[in-house]
Amino acid sequence: MIKSTLSTLAVVATFAAPAFADGHGQDIVDIAAGNEAFSTLVAAVTAAGLVDTLKGDGPFTVFAPTDEAFAALPEGTVEALLADIPTLTAILTYHVVPGAVMSGDLEDGMMAETVNGQSVTIGVGDTVTVDGATVIQADIEATNGVIHVIDTVILPE
Repeated sequence: MIKSTLSTLAVVATFAAPAFADGHGQDIVDIAAGNEAFSTLVAAVTAAGLVDTLKGDGPFTVFAPTDEAFAALPEGTVEALLADIPTLTAILTYHVVPGAVMSGDLEDGMMAETVNGQSVTIGVGDTVTVDGATVIQADIEATNGVIHVIDTVILPE
């Protein structure tokens, strides 16, 4: 069922990119929960017990993978992560940087320390990348930070 749901959501995510809009007074979790393209991310954040943290004052910068990004992981990975909360938490916190970092603040080659303690590398050129994942939409403002939508799940070392 998860596989068919992810496949369906991947198709929806392909057409939903223009629908990523300003949060209109919502926090990071509310924005993600209100967009079908983030259902896997929301399920993972919920399973890891990070909802209250990401609804907190922040500010946070979240590099948010779409359902399509999660679906691109090897088969069974999402299910395995949902059963391994410490690893899931490490991966999710690798997608979060303290502070609100807008796209205009990014520089090629800069390193940003994530909440899990490791750093991601930012690339700025024809596209903006975070550890190789392409930012497909930037600067979705939330009341407690900013979301940058990425096309790949990034993994800590």
